[in-house]
Amino acid sequence: MRQVLEAGLPALGLDTAAIPALERFAEMLLQRNRVMNLTAITEPRDVAALHLLDSLALISLAGLEDGSAVDVGTGAGFPGLPLAIVRPRLQVTLLDSLGKRVGFLREVCETLGVTNAECVQGRAEEFAAERREVYDWAVSRAVAALPVLCELCLPLVRVGGYFLAMKSSHTEAEIEQAGGAVRILGGRIAWIRDYTIPTTEVVHRVVCVEKVAGTPKKYPRRFAQMKKTPL
Repeated sequence: MRQVLEAGLPALGLDTAAIPALERFAEMLLQRNRVMNLTAITEPRDVAALHLLDSLALISLAGLEDGSAVDVGTGAGFPGLPLAIVRPRLQVTLLDSLGKRVGFLREVCETLGVTNAECVQGRAEEFAAERREVYDWAVSRAVAALPVLCELCLPLVRVGGYFLAMKSSHTEAEIEQAGGAVRILGGRIAWIRDYTIPTTEVVHRVVCVEKVAGTPKKYPRRFAQMKKTPL
């Protein structure tokens, strides 16, 4: 794992000082994964590349130096927790609906002394009622289709902020289908960039949506409605 991080972090333009904390996070993840369903990736080298370096690619693509970010559907903490570890001036909210996952993330943050990450149990469509349009960034590596992700994430982003959706490559049709949702929710697609995860040949994609206008109050809808009739 260390060799992967030692090679991968400089390739992303990042310092290697965070390696011990990233390693410890990965160790805790794999240990807890024996009793909880946190990740299907269990080889340490693969965790380092496909989880940690993949998450940190957002920094090389978008900066994320400081400000506030919310990771919607963070799951086992990706991409938000690696971002918080490497960017201590970035205030990160790790949002997930499952209490056990959030409890694990709180334990990791306490163990590593990560004070710039807030771990919140909740559903994004409900969380928007209390944190509407307050974040500089929303990020998500969730598996939902882009129109649904936009409805979950854009209401949380302030005008002038950005939503970064981490997707697989070859998602042109999905991006095209999301055009209407992006406009309705007050956004515009600013850029789309493909990247190769360092130390691998895996190519992923980030879709950056800029928030250019306020999101109408009726969004987000209930999740069942989003899935049934996506924008």
